[in-house]
Amino acid sequence: MSPKPGSIDATVTTEFYRDLVWTLRNGVLAVTRDGRIAVMNEVAYRILALTPRTTDIGRPFAEILKDQPDVSRIVAGAFELSHLPNRAELRLKSTGKVIGYTLSQVRDPRGRITGATLFFKDLTRVEQLEERERLRDRLAALGEMAAAIAHEVKNPLAGIEVMAGVLKRQLPDSEDAQSILRDIIKEAKMANAIVLEVLDFVRPIRLQVERVSLADVVRDAISMAESHIARGQVQVQVALPEDLAPIQGDPHQLRQLFTNLLTNAFEALGGTGLVRIAAKQLPPEEEPSAGAETPVPMIQMEVTDDGPGIPEDVMDRIFSPFFTTKPQGSGLGLAIVRKIVDAHDGRIDVSARPEGGTRFGVTLPVSGSHELFR
Repeated sequence: MSPKPGSIDATVTTEFYRDLVWTLRNGVLAVTRDGRIAVMNEVAYRILALTPRTTDIGRPFAEILKDQPDVSRIVAGAFELSHLPNRAELRLKSTGKVIGYTLSQVRDPRGRITGATLFFKDLTRVEQLEERERLRDRLAALGEMAAAIAHEVKNPLAGIEVMAGVLKRQLPDSEDAQSILRDIIKEAKMANAIVLEVLDFVRPIRLQVERVSLADVVRDAISMAESHIARGQVQVQVALPEDLAPIQGDPHQLRQLFTNLLTNAFEALGGTGLVRIAAKQLPPEEEPSAGAETPVPMIQMEVTDDGPGIPEDVMDRIFSPFFTTKPQGSGLGLAIVRKIVDAHDGRIDVSARPEGGTRFGVTLPVSGSHELFR
């Protein structure tokens, strides 16, 4: 006689069910009605950035999830909400990851609630790819418009600069005229630089990929940043492991990426302070899907400073094109940084440091497909 639907076949061992849950590619977190951890698999620990411990089973979930209060509130809601969320999404404040989750109740044969189960998956990569596609579409439309505008604007700017230079030479004895003409030339050069930066931003990136030493990239970026803005008394500490693996990337684009980050840091510090550049190699973050290649290790680069920091209310917008808090800024520096990171199949995040200042984290694969923005 076959077992009734929903019953447990006695020939299947408890170890089988344990192995089944533990090896699922989604995170699984189950709690009992009295709020204690019953099941938590390896993927759940990894996504939530928690350390697996055998002693967690049987402990209150609020205690285990104390560093993930949003997840803790979701689990608690399983016993309070009449309609449980299905296919909902949540961004974890502690790590910035985006998870998609389904919450369900566990009931006994009499229909009584005995626990709750949270199934979830890391959607950070999916969200990143979707945002990248949206950015690609926006850039295509913006590129056509910017190219037309730049053509119309560059010629008048060049004419203004040339004519101001001629007048400057013809009026050598008038200090007032010389001062006004110097300002005209300066403003024309600045406007022209913005036009060129806009064109650089909307132009598709075509990577010239080769094996790149990030130590060499950082060294060159420091020199290039110093040529853009006076470093003053700012100290730069570089802490890169000697055995840091080279990556497959475009050295020119990577130099621009770190040059922009360092230039921002120098500007924020205003001539005094500390900038630190560190790196470490991370293991692959995602399990390979069926038929996919084995995930590659990642390199995480961090650029931190002890400056005034970025206001929390603008933190989510700093990578948006043309958004800037600087009087003279174009708002494209960090947008270009993100575009370069995306082109290398990486990701970038920003956060405030507890001790003050700003941290930019750039995570790049040792090798990648580099299919986008080609």
